[in-house]
Amino acid sequence: MDQTHASSPLAGAVHDLATEVVLALRSGDHLATVCGAAGIDEENRTGIAAARVIGADLLLPSVLYGRHPHPGDVAVLDRAVREFPPKPDAPAATAWSHWHMISTLQRFAPPPPGATGTTGPGTATGTGTYAEPDAAWLENAPWQSFTHQLSVLAPLAVPAAPSAVQRAAADRTVDLARGFVRAVRRRDWLQAAGAGRWLAAIGGEPATLGLERGLDFVELMGGHDPRVTLHVRAARLMAEARAR
Repeated sequence: MDQTHASSPLAGAVHDLATEVVLALRSGDHLATVCGAAGIDEENRTGIAAARVIGADLLLPSVLYGRHPHPGDVAVLDRAVREFPPKPDAPAATAWSHWHMISTLQRFAPPPPGATGTTGPGTATGTGTYAEPDAAWLENAPWQSFTHQLSVLAPLAVPAAPSAVQRAAADRTVDLARGFVRAVRRRDWLQAAGAGRWLAAIGGEPATLGLERGLDFVELMGGHDPRVTLHVRAARLMAEARAR
């Protein structure tokens, strides 16, 4: 595992996974395994924890290109959902990330007919569904906090994945645009990339924002972090799809 850009094994695994997702997004090669290329399988606990950090973006190339993911990647994401469920007092963003991971697994491997349950992912093992968490806390959040929380939940910014978080983002595009500019000025490249991804996903940003150029600058300055590049690349792909 490449530790050059990491201070711990977990950080190294996150870096490697995000890098492989970026490579898959650039190539469009849905047959390649993101986890396998990073040397991670469902028995690698550090790798599973890293998959929990990356979240549903582990399968992002398949989501954006509309193709089936590699079974090994599905297995790792499924294991991450099972190994790291949110605690009862977990932050709302953690609960939403968990919900989106399960929803993404269900998108590619629906539960079999008659499956029941409320806590597990709807994969081939058929353990049921997980209720959408509450998003009322986003409605009145100050725009700075709103942008921060949305950037943490950037994996939810994908097409054909309606949620209360996505609706909140669509209702507050001006606040997201303000947050994007603020993050760039503060040199918080990861937050800027996440906010930019949301704006690209939902559209409707102010024309004066110059989102495309702004994302180019964010990638130039923050591209040493593959998570920044991941969000920027996702934003570009979604913007291109909307323009067609």
